[in-house]
Amino acid sequence: MSIITTYNDLVSALLQGDKELVIGRSILVSSSITLAPEVTIRGEAQENGEYPTLSFSNTDGVGLTKNNQIKNLNIQTDPSHRAVYNILQAQDLGHFEFENLRLIGQFSFITRPGTKSAKVSIKDLDIIACDARRYPEQPQKYGVNVWQGALTVYNFNSEDDSRIDLTIDNITIGRKNAPVLGSGLFVSGFGDKGGTVVADRITTGAVYSNGKLPFGVPDIITAAIFIVYGATVKQLTHHETIVTYGVSDMVLDTWGHVENWLSEKDVISYGPSGIGFVNFGTVGNFVVKGDVKTYGLGARGYNQYDGTVDNIEFGSIETFGDGSIGIQLSRKIGKLTVHGDVITHGGEGQSLVKGVLSTLKAIGLSVKEGGEAEQITIGGNLETQGDALSTLEVNKGGIIHAMQVGGDIVAKGEGSQRLDIEDGAQVPDSLK
Repeated sequence: MSIITTYNDLVSALLQGDKELVIGRSILVSSSITLAPEVTIRGEAQENGEYPTLSFSNTDGVGLTKNNQIKNLNIQTDPSHRAVYNILQAQDLGHFEFENLRLIGQFSFITRPGTKSAKVSIKDLDIIACDARRYPEQPQKYGVNVWQGALTVYNFNSEDDSRIDLTIDNITIGRKNAPVLGSGLFVSGFGDKGGTVVADRITTGAVYSNGKLPFGVPDIITAAIFIVYGATVKQLTHHETIVTYGVSDMVLDTWGHVENWLSEKDVISYGPSGIGFVNFGTVGNFVVKGDVKTYGLGARGYNQYDGTVDNIEFGSIETFGDGSIGIQLSRKIGKLTVHGDVITHGGEGQSLVKGVLSTLKAIGLSVKEGGEAEQITIGGNLETQGDALSTLEVNKGGIIHAMQVGGDIVAKGEGSQRLDIEDGAQVPDSLK
């Protein structure tokens, strides 16, 4: 085994069919490279302990085929290119392993018709910068398209027996006030039917993303964390803060299935029409130990649009924009607990709702027709501070079976009221 230190060494090793490529020095590469099946590429620590960098000139980076490994490397492309991507479509792609990588550019693993199985293991991956907005493969549902992420795992095969098995340990994406563009982490199957992605676990550090969508565009969304349809995650854990900055940038979003979802720190949205957690899928246990805070026009705390969640908990929820509802339920859920306060600071404003710009009021807790909760517990206040609002709204057909508020239900704004319970709503006697 020889150590590769120049571009010519790298080209020679690829042409000779070497199975292990060991990079000992940083190299500028003039075109993308492809790893043949069973080939590993890894970095060798330099004298100061730093791993070398493969820099690619105006092209994509490292292409994958079958049973490849990439470890201990920095890979730099332009942010709008793919740093790591797969190109072979075969019935069984085997097992891909990625460890201790720092990327500029997208990590993209997309399977297409002809591929029935692949296993992807990712450990200690840091995507410093990426622009993932130009890729044409996009999920479509609820009147919107979803842009891919800096880290994208996507089964784009419509065959039901096609499956990607995924494990992700310790990824970080973007930087504070320097987010990746598009989504952050994006995991998707083909659709509600078709090829799937099954992840036994996903753990992240901090994730920062910004879709840079113009205000008023109703049919495109992004998310810092997006578990899309056809994707199932058994355990999803965030050890650091998750943040979005732009218009219609959800923070945590799913159209798929998550058994256990834990965010240990805060969930923050700065842009208009962002949502801290929006659920169209099926979630078992969802817990945010930190706080959910949104700062944009029409940016809500928690929305249950479709699907359900068995148990959901937040430290607190606070919104600061007009039209920014604290909690809105449009489907049946199990137990909802907010250990602190639910507070909204805005009045009336526009927000994106299922692909349509709608006028909303910054209600504290809204239960729409079809919305239902077995138990709602709020440890502190349920409070609105804007004018002409209802703090707690339950529409006809909405149901709250049991509710407990440790503090008070408060309406501070002029012309606001604590309760708006419509005829035909079902609520505990304490709210009548």
